Amino acid sequence: MKQSWKTTAAGIAAIVAAAATAVVALFDADPTTVPDWGAVAAAFMAGLGLVFARDNNVTSESAGAK
Repeated sequence: MKQSWKTTAAGIAAIVAAAATAVVALFDADPTTVPDWGAVAAAFMAGLGLVFARDNNVTSESAGAK
């Protein structure tokens, strides 16, 4: 299935932002800060949804749908 670079890029950006937020919270100098794993998981799942999404201006035929 053909995917759009626009939604794929937005999905990758969401996944990277979620991972970066968790890494910063884990490795900062303050031991009392911990990542919000629920928010990280939600952002990761949203990013995956965007990676597999199809843009509005891509037709079903050009995306390979039958």
